[in-house]
Amino acid sequence: MTSRERVCAAVNHQEPDRIPIDFGGSAVTGIHVSCVAALRQYYGLDKHPVRVHEPYQMLGLVEEDLQQAMGIDVTGVFARDTMFGFPAIDWKPWSFNGLEVLVPGDFHVTLDVNGDALIYPKGDTSVPPSGRMPAGGQFFDTIVRQHPIDEDALDPQDNLEEFTPVTAADLAHLQQATGMARAGGRAVLAGFGGTAFGDIALVPGPFLKDPKGIRDITEWYISTSSRRSYIHAIFEKQCEVALANLEQIHRAVGSNVDAVFICGTDFGTQTSAFCSVATLRELYAPYYKAVNDWIHTHTTWKTFKHSCGSVERFYQTFIESGFDIINPVQCSAAGMDPEMLKSKYGSRLVFWGGGVDTQRVLPFGTAAEVREQVLRRCEIFAPGGGFVFNSIHNVQAGTPVENIVAMIEAVKEAGARS
Repeated sequence: MTSRERVCAAVNHQEPDRIPIDFGGSAVTGIHVSCVAALRQYYGLDKHPVRVHEPYQMLGLVEEDLQQAMGIDVTGVFARDTMFGFPAIDWKPWSFNGLEVLVPGDFHVTLDVNGDALIYPKGDTSVPPSGRMPAGGQFFDTIVRQHPIDEDALDPQDNLEEFTPVTAADLAHLQQATGMARAGGRAVLAGFGGTAFGDIALVPGPFLKDPKGIRDITEWYISTSSRRSYIHAIFEKQCEVALANLEQIHRAVGSNVDAVFICGTDFGTQTSAFCSVATLRELYAPYYKAVNDWIHTHTTWKTFKHSCGSVERFYQTFIESGFDIINPVQCSAAGMDPEMLKSKYGSRLVFWGGGVDTQRVLPFGTAAEVREQVLRRCEIFAPGGGFVFNSIHNVQAGTPVENIVAMIEAVKEAGARS
């Protein structure tokens, strides 16, 4: 099978010739730039600074030669602008904890008195910063810039500033990027933006110069209960804009996309959840269903839902909302036993992830422990298809390169056994 055939078989719940692999296909299946650099060195690839294509989490671009070395079957297509509102173009060098990397031209940082790096929305240093990387840190945290809330003056339109009609520049970017990705022969996972209802990484607006409305994380969660009509008003208009944009995007990219990243809203914690099943069904599910129904009616794309944590309780609602793929499959969270998940949902959901724990085993275990867990997860998830291998969320900084390689080799070993 080709890489694309392999992934498409898996997402259609057919068993491919081997287990397909994704690293770098999305902002939740990526690899930290320091680990990408280490992998390039391990495999003896051309020496040059790695591009930080996603500066919020400091994810490194997995280029063609590294994709080949790792046996990756998925290519990612990303929206034109990064999480900080500037495009990933016009690359320039930046020294990151002693590692020379390349960052976008509008990636501008200043250092505060503590040595923390402050980054600015749209690269505009004349406005307050929207992200902070602590001195010696490995990624940016959002700086919440919440204006005082006047209950009598709250306007849902303030929380809709970022949801606008897709531009000609955006369409041209997506058309070119998806065309290039399709030509590479791998399956294409695309993220268009605009369909993430209530994603808490996006609510504070790190890409906006002066975000208005409800932008504080705690206040937003409170609002999902105490100001539900306000949240519905936001989601209704966001959904309207998203559907109109999807129609234009589909005309531009057509069948060059195999799966589309819809939403990264997290509903789970390590042991519990951020809301009840009833809240998910009443507040979020109608908008997910509208987006998924449009996609399944008008395109051949599969739809991809990310949610960390203990979220098995929500899987039935995700299925009813039309999602085809679930990620990251956090098996270490409460109620997320992999055998149970495969048995109960394996014919209805594609597990894109779950391959190895990135909180303990991959960064802190031995290579033998990594191999053992990967082989066991592949044994559970792979039969009958419905599985694309990825770690549980991004490979984090500090992960030993030997463990990453042990992970990849174990997936290949699992495929050879089947």
